[in-house]
Amino acid sequence: MNKIRIQLLLTLFLLILLQATLPAQPRQSRVQVIVTPEEADWTYGTGEQADFIVKVLRDGQPVPGAKITYSIGPEQMEAEKSGELTLENGSAEVSGVRLNEPGFVRCEVSTEVDGHTYRSWGTAGFSPEDLEPVTAMPEDFDDFWSQAKAELGEVPIDAQLTLLPEYSTPKINVYHLKLTTLAQRSWQGNASHFYGILSVPKAPGKYPAILNVPGAGARPYFPDTRAEEGLITLSVGIHGVPVTMEPEVYDDLMKGAIFNYWTKGLHDRDEYYYKRVYLGCVRAIDYLFSIPEFDGENLAVTGGSQGGALSIVIAGLDERVKYLAAFYPALSDMKGYLEDRAGGWPHMFKDYDPEKQPQWTEVASYYDVVNFARRVQAPGWYSWGYNDNVCPPTSMYAAYNVIEAPKELHLFLETGHWTFPEQREAATKWLMKKLKKD
Repeated sequence: MNKIRIQLLLTLFLLILLQATLPAQPRQSRVQVIVTPEEADWTYGTGEQADFIVKVLRDGQPVPGAKITYSIGPEQMEAEKSGELTLENGSAEVSGVRLNEPGFVRCEVSTEVDGHTYRSWGTAGFSPEDLEPVTAMPEDFDDFWSQAKAELGEVPIDAQLTLLPEYSTPKINVYHLKLTTLAQRSWQGNASHFYGILSVPKAPGKYPAILNVPGAGARPYFPDTRAEEGLITLSVGIHGVPVTMEPEVYDDLMKGAIFNYWTKGLHDRDEYYYKRVYLGCVRAIDYLFSIPEFDGENLAVTGGSQGGALSIVIAGLDERVKYLAAFYPALSDMKGYLEDRAGGWPHMFKDYDPEKQPQWTEVASYYDVVNFARRVQAPGWYSWGYNDNVCPPTSMYAAYNVIEAPKELHLFLETGHWTFPEQREAATKWLMKKLKKD
């Protein structure tokens, strides 16, 4: 295989990996609705009023006379204020609201231009560094997870590697990896499997490692080409199926066997779907520590959304994680809705019926990112935006604020549930600096 073809393949693999783990920046339309708080940093003190600037642009120019409809209120909650405005010069100020406690207020705007409807929103933060979580720590939280890890330790790793020569390069060997992990108690047998794509440098030596944990859904996985720079990388799936099948297979799974997996078993803390997932990630770390190419110390975990959640969870659950980089973590302070504020993805408590799901509130506390964040000891790099309506910033700050380990938050204010290339580049640079100390 010639050098140009190898480079093209590596570029393709990197693009596919980024698409699989972090939502890309959305495509822009010809008409743009831009909504921003007046404050340059989008942040106010409690009790202050947040006003918003709205612009409607077509081909980068203001659309005179554009008519907008707007609504303003705490994110994910009912609007406190709404109205209509005509933008005489394509821009106007919308008088906002005050928030007397830490949180976020969102201004949602829609307009019709040339027969098409366009929507956007902007979000103001109010003393977000003072947000406290709704989620409380169960008294036996540590005992529960210590017992679970002890049970996992009784299950042999039984790693099975299959070389993937079509993905391997002159610098790295790429494998499809199958691990044995703990099954849910109600399943027949006491073991299930975890799969991933492992990339290992060919040159003899000891290397640091990165564990890539996935966003929600199911999909095939591909090599993380950062392995070319002298790293071991492992990108895992969480659903107990191989990660090299055709995309339509995963589409069918999401419509069938694992439909709404994020609420499966939520009636019982030992049966909840994420118990096997969290322990499967610990098993992936077990495996990395077992291979001779690993340097035995420098291990990072990273991911976005569900992967951001898993990064914090595993760092709080396993002290062998030395660094983490988490983008917009899901599963954070999920019960916020029960206190009339935004809760984290998957929003199962937004329309919660305690008569139909009486155990959910208790079980969720054993899996909420907030309670793992309280246990994190590893230095962390974190990033999200104020406009995320999948993982509301209220929920993410609730988890971030309880982390006592060294931490740095990189806000990219206008982003929703997606990232700029600069975010991904900054996270990689930070991880490389930490992992490769030389």
